[in-house]
Amino acid sequence: MTIEMIKPPAEVLHERELAALAAEGLGKRPPNWKLSPAAVRDFLIGREKPIDLDGEKIHITRKFYGNDVLIERAVVTLAGNRGLMLVGEPGTAKTMLSELLSAAISGTSTNTIQGTAGTTEDTIKYSWNYAMLLDKGPSEAALVPSPLYQGMKHGLITRFEEITRCPSEAQDSLISIMSDKVMNIPELADGVLFAKPGFNVIGTANIRDKGVNEMSSALKRRFNFETIRPIENVKMEAKIIESQASNLLSHSGVDIEVDPGVVELLATTFIELRTGRTREGYKIEVPQAVMSTAEAVSVYVQSAMTSYYYEEGGLSMERLVQNMLGTVAKESTKDLSVLKAYFSKVVKERARTESLWDAYYKEKKWIG
Repeated sequence: MTIEMIKPPAEVLHERELAALAAEGLGKRPPNWKLSPAAVRDFLIGREKPIDLDGEKIHITRKFYGNDVLIERAVVTLAGNRGLMLVGEPGTAKTMLSELLSAAISGTSTNTIQGTAGTTEDTIKYSWNYAMLLDKGPSEAALVPSPLYQGMKHGLITRFEEITRCPSEAQDSLISIMSDKVMNIPELADGVLFAKPGFNVIGTANIRDKGVNEMSSALKRRFNFETIRPIENVKMEAKIIESQASNLLSHSGVDIEVDPGVVELLATTFIELRTGRTREGYKIEVPQAVMSTAEAVSVYVQSAMTSYYYEEGGLSMERLVQNMLGTVAKESTKDLSVLKAYFSKVVKERARTESLWDAYYKEKKWIG
């Protein structure tokens, strides 16, 4: 099947897996859920045995690399009365996890509110078609529903991305809805919307970025919080980079093989700069920039695309180092000195015995 979109949503990207899990019918299913909690868990963390669907063996692949017990807790939370709040550093796959959970539970991951400094209560709940409002007065036809409204009306998971970027008063408009599962619409005569079974909210919150508004204690009590930790295992991070880079390059029409060796080198660099410790056990300086898995994927994809469009052959170390500069210098140009020190000490030492790291070290000239 040809997918004619830049970034297919999870329900499209993993359509066959979701269909296979639904057909299998594993476990008890909460009202209005597409899959059971057990099947949702398997969709996220994968399973060894494939499922037979219409004569085809469908492999359920691992999509989330991290704490498997966290996934079970998150799924059970969404079957209950509280919302789920995923918090963590930038690039820790909070959005991806939110998308996968929504796709597996509701069959759609696009019922989403994107939180910003300009998000208002109207954006969160509902607004009006003012031409119709002035012509015929308030009516359901003139009402413009928000994703939250649609989630309540149809019993769907509503994703609320970067909730702490919203002003506090906008955030708190969720309190009564999360408590009572009711939205009051005073402009309408019978203006009460009761949430259908299956409705819940998955929020994400960034604990590092500037411009964050603290959630009120009252709103926090309406959610169960799960913290997504940065990955500290090179092999695990390399798997994520390889998988996501391969998908992004494929959907961009870039016919280039992902190089596992370069992926592992990139994963090692990012984890060491993120944690401040090398695989040999030495302490190193940490940059201010977010050295997340998502940034590592971006560096690899940008480097591969640059090599693909401008040169013959696969990804070059020259392009990898060039594209890394933009990531490291994103917060402060002073971070380039941290990268330079990393190359001068860590990369140089490995270059003596490892050919790939030697090729990497030779491109140090781009750092200055």
